[in-house]
Amino acid sequence: MSRHIDLSPDDWVKSSHSNGNGGGCVEWAPAYIVTSGLVPIRDSKAPDGPALTLSPHAWAHFVRHAAAARA
Repeated sequence: MSRHIDLSPDDWVKSSHSNGNGGGCVEWAPAYIVTSGLVPIRDSKAPDGPALTLSPHAWAHFVRHAAAARA
């Protein structure tokens, strides 16, 4: 099922691990969690592209996995 998420550009927050050199950058929209219970994420290099929505549990797992991969 596909659903359109209407978020302004100001709603997105870039990962604190983004370095601005065109690397793998992830953005998320924390304010959307309050209204929907879902965590939208997208590729910051393609802001007009698709966004994924994750449950808070799946988002927490994603963040833990990404942090472990950097260690």
